[in-house]
Formats: sequence, structure tokens, C-alpha cells
Amino acid sequence: MAFRLKRLASIRTLSSISRMVENLLAPRLESATTSSNCLSRDQRASNHSSTQPGTKVHFECALNSRLENGGVDDQQDYQRWSNGGGTFHKSARIDPSAFVEVGAVVHSECAVGADCHIGSGAVIGPTVTIGQSTKIGYNVALANCMIGDFCVINSGVCIGQDGFGFFIDEQGNMVKKPQTLKARIENHVEIGANTCIDRGSWRDTVVGEHTKIDNLVQIGHNVVIGRSCLICGQVGVAGSVTIGDYVTLGGRVGIRDHVNIASKVRLAANSCVTKDITEPGDYGGFPAIPIRDWRRQIAKHRQTLRSTITTSVA
Repeated sequence: MAFRLKRLASIRTLSSISRMVENLLAPRLESATTSSNCLSRDQRASNHSSTQPGTKVHFECALNSRLENGGVDDQQDYQRWSNGGGTFHKSARIDPSAFVEVGAVVHSECAVGADCHIGSGAVIGPTVTIGQSTKIGYNVALANCMIGDFCVINSGVCIGQDGFGFFIDEQGNMVKKPQTLKARIENHVEIGANTCIDRGSWRDTVVGEHTKIDNLVQIGHNVVIGRSCLICGQVGVAGSVTIGDYVTLGGRVGIRDHVNIASKVRLAANSCVTKDITEPGDYGGFPAIPIRDWRRQIAKHRQTLRSTITTSVA
């Protein structure tokens, strides 16, 4: 015990202790740094990263990275956004009032309007346009799309990905149909968490003004949705569907591909649309029919079931 106290007494300052620890750990740190081929030289030379506006941001493995548009951009083309600490490409056009949180990435040739808020983990792909006062939630992925003004895109939403389009060629192989167009979200649209909206193949996918979409909704490629529609949770809209204005889709409604739905139609929950609906009104069932006819079917079915049970008991 006396020996240990004597040894501690020889260490006069806290800085001396820190130097001893650094000397002990230096070989391990040096070997670990040398073994990492993804870190840039600037990172190895500095123990801290600058947070000043406009400073360059270095990412692991960024030296060999390439953008989806086939460019030759590397980590030197990305900078730290002063208002929020997010990352943006030098070719992006971002209004100074936009807030880009730490962990968000705005890629090349994007346009972000005034008073936008982009949450952490969001990825704004190349050439995406976001209107003013739009809020982008956490872990949102935007690509091949245009977002209007005053929109709310909640966490986990994916917009502008390839649609589900395939065909069988003459050799019997499954071939992917080209998905080359965009998705367009108009002004004052709100999209719930984990909803997916595909880009178009022969026409742009469109969500009209003031439309509100719930969580976990799938909207296929080439779908056109009118203005002021309400789409509840777990709705599935197949490709190339056209929906008019002021349409309400209850929870878990399914719409087959290439169907047209007139304006001012309301569909009951769990309905399935298999053919065009040309007249406004309320519909329900599978296949969807006018709500009064569907209710008569349900009542008649119950009456038949009761009579069958009564006959079997007697």
C-alpha cells in the first residue's frame, strides 16, 4: 500500500495521468486507424470536426461513393448546412431559412424552399424539389419527385421509388418495365407514416391539393388522385388508377389497377373496387356496389343463415 501511495505521489498533475493513458493506448489507436481504409486523411489528422457553416463533411467510405445520377461527386462536394447541421451537396439550392437537421442529407441539384424543416435521417435524392413551409419527418426517402408548399410528410414515408411493373418476355424471363417518370405531390398534402408512393412509368403519379393520407398506405405507379381526398390507413391503390376529387376511402380499401373512380365517392372500410365507379355516392362490399344494395345483401345473408339454423334445430 505504501508503495502504491509513493507511486501516485510522483504523478503531480492530472495532465500527467492523461499522458500516461495516451502512451498506453497509442499503439492500439494507431493500428486501428491504419486498418481503416475508409477514413479520409483530414479525419486522421484531426481529433475534432468543425461545425462552422460551410465546412466540408467527411463520411466513412465516401471516397468511392457515387450518386444515383452517375456523377463523380465525392465527399468534397458535400458541406454542412449552417441552420441545423445537416449535409447538403454544393449544387443544391436551399433557402437560408430552411432547417436541415443533423443526419439529413440533401443530394445534388435539389431545391428546398423557404421555412422547410427536414428531419434527421431524411434522404432527399438528386433533383428533388420541395416547396416552402413543408415539413419532412424522420427517415423519409424522397427521390424522383416534386413536393408542393405547406405539405407534411411524416416519418418513414418513401416517395418516388420504382413501381411494381414486370412482364414476361419471349424467352419466359421476368423483365422489369422502365420506371422513368416522377411523383408529384401538390400543395397542402399530408402523408402519414410509412406510406409509399411510387413514381410513374407512362404518366406521373399525382396526389392533388389538400388530400390527406393516413399511415401505411400504398399508392402504385401512374395513380392520379384528385384534390381534397381522404385516404385512411392500410389502403392499397394499384397502378394506373384515376380517383376524382373529394373521394373518401375507408380503412383497408383495395382498388385494382386501371380503375376509374368518379368524384364525391365514399367507400366503406374493407371494400374492394374491381370496376369503374361512374356515379357519386356511397359504396361498399366485395366487389364494391352501392351501399344500400350491399346492406340488403348482408341483411338477406343473415336472414338466410338464421332460417337455416332454425330448420336444422327443428
